[in-house]
Amino acid sequence: MKPEEVLDFIKKSGRPLSFREISESFGLKASERKKLKRMLKELLSQGKILRNRKGLYLTIKEAKLITGFFEAHKNGFGFVIPDSPKETDIFIPPHATMGAMHGDRVVARVEQRKKREGRIVRILERATRRVVGIVEKSGPIFYIQPRKKNINQQIVIASGDIKVNPGSLVLAEIVTYQAVNKPLVAKILKVFEKPKTPKEDIEILTYEYELPKKFSKEVSNFSEELSLKGISKKQFKNRVDLRELPTVTIDGENAKDFDDAVSIKKIRNGFILWVHIADVSHYIKWNSTIDGEARHRGTSVYLPDRVIPMLPPELSENLCSLLPKIPRLTFTVEMHFSNSGERKESLFYPSIIQTAERMTYTSVKKILIDKDKEEIKRYKPLVPYFEKMAELCEILKNKRKKRGSLDFDLPEPEVLLDIKGDPHAIIKAERNLAHFIIEEFMIAANEAVAEFLYSNNIPSLYRVHEEPETNKIQYITRIVKNLGILKQDLKPSDFHEFIEIIKGTPYEEIVNYLILRSLKQARYSSENVGHFGLASECYTHFTSPIRRYPDLVVHRILKEFLQKGKITKERQKELKEILPHIAIHSSRMERRADEVERDAIQIMRVWFMKDKVGEEFEGRVTMVTPEGLRVRLEEYYIEGFLHLSHMIDDFYQFDEKRYCLIGLKKKRKFTIGTKLNVRVSKVSLEEREIIFDLL
Repeated sequence: MKPEEVLDFIKKSGRPLSFREISESFGLKASERKKLKRMLKELLSQGKILRNRKGLYLTIKEAKLITGFFEAHKNGFGFVIPDSPKETDIFIPPHATMGAMHGDRVVARVEQRKKREGRIVRILERATRRVVGIVEKSGPIFYIQPRKKNINQQIVIASGDIKVNPGSLVLAEIVTYQAVNKPLVAKILKVFEKPKTPKEDIEILTYEYELPKKFSKEVSNFSEELSLKGISKKQFKNRVDLRELPTVTIDGENAKDFDDAVSIKKIRNGFILWVHIADVSHYIKWNSTIDGEARHRGTSVYLPDRVIPMLPPELSENLCSLLPKIPRLTFTVEMHFSNSGERKESLFYPSIIQTAERMTYTSVKKILIDKDKEEIKRYKPLVPYFEKMAELCEILKNKRKKRGSLDFDLPEPEVLLDIKGDPHAIIKAERNLAHFIIEEFMIAANEAVAEFLYSNNIPSLYRVHEEPETNKIQYITRIVKNLGILKQDLKPSDFHEFIEIIKGTPYEEIVNYLILRSLKQARYSSENVGHFGLASECYTHFTSPIRRYPDLVVHRILKEFLQKGKITKERQKELKEILPHIAIHSSRMERRADEVERDAIQIMRVWFMKDKVGEEFEGRVTMVTPEGLRVRLEEYYIEGFLHLSHMIDDFYQFDEKRYCLIGLKKKRKFTIGTKLNVRVSKVSLEEREIIFDLL
């Protein structure tokens, strides 16, 4: 008897079942019933079944409930993001959260179908175990004010654990999750000194998000042993030797983990493109100790002053990394394209490569765009290959655009650090032709792998992205109509054309950000529902197994099929059982990484601006709220808030229909994209906020 057999029985029964009914149906003896209890408990914790008030077991589907993750808002409400990509998000009002915290895995019931509003009925798994915050005192009670804005619950310090003064910054562990409307109880684990540098502030942030500090001794020793052994000729067996093929990596200046390398050849009817990916699956086997660690971490986390890797540096920066002029084991996707960019053939095989150079985006741009004579001379043998790459990139990009892929090309903030690790500038990270080349080639490889697995009915992980919801589209439509950019209502199918229309206009960047914010977050799923943003019917992640666990899983599945020629029914059943859990956990870890990366950049922003109080800057409105304006500075890639109380030249009111603030006397209007001058009024390191005055 296995858990999946018990689940199948409950599903097929079509009605709630008692423990006794389940036990008797399997013919269990009294001594075997403990095992059944454990299995039912496991299925309950996974959110696959539910126990009703009568103590009967039924499936979540049968109870018309939905499992997913809770996204909390600072104002108390939130949304449940369903596990199934076929379900739409559920709005949860403040009174219906059941005390769920941001990131918790929950079970929800939809109570108003038209509004898609619901209530949380069960919390399956808590995401927040530890909090960082300031100790405050109210009468005899000490409590913690969390630094995270989306933690709405009151957290009191356990009696007998009060050894700190009010105002102290602490790390605390939640020991009791109380019933609704009652405070959480926590014990203090660590008292931090007030951070004196951004580096110290980011160190505290790693505690706040419970990021792993070190690898276990067993994992570190295993990685060191593998790295010392290196690659032997025995490992070349059953691999296609591509060491003579001119191959390069193209990455950022500071990159250390090189997942991917590319080669290209122009043929009479088109191109052959080779995308070589580090063969991490050769070293890390299913369910090994190091696999468990990688699965738990889910992804590498990239912060301005450090990297928290998914794999130990001995692997991520050495043995698995595609370092220049050194033989490396890879998994190659060989694609044959016509001159119009149609993929005619795809081949997948283990290989061995040796890259000719470790190129940077800057160097390739100098060669292709700037026509830099010194750079061209330095890399002369490779220049024709870069030119062919640029040619194929343009063809693939145009083909992708024609099918409706969304091409935002939005800048990312880049923090430039001085030798002490302090920020000396925060700029828009450059994106040039070299970035686009690698992006297009990786998209092509990911699609080729996904289509192959899907067409062969092989259980796998997919990278899915659903269409935006109606209310989000209506919100964007209202804004762009008020800006005079558009007259008719937007539909999801119009997004691509609209993005092209606003290119080169003053509104381009800000409206693109608005559209991006309105889209659902891409995630991992064992169900293929396509990728809206890429206008792709079938997409996965295959190209970064050093830093993303789902890619490593897809490598293993593809390799297993290629080696055996099939996936047995028993193996398919196993994969169908574990892949949904991997997808859910990996999506969760990716969300955590995104959040901590955003917060780390915000920390760098406030430290950079702390000495600029009183200085004046030009800016542009990026968001309008009833409380005020979000303003991005022109000189630095930094945003701050301009509160209504700091707009003293008039009395401003929020016009919801026109999505703007209007002065009652002077009729001065502020909407998205409006240019204005501001003065830095306040910079709070504790709140991580930059506050402006209107000039």
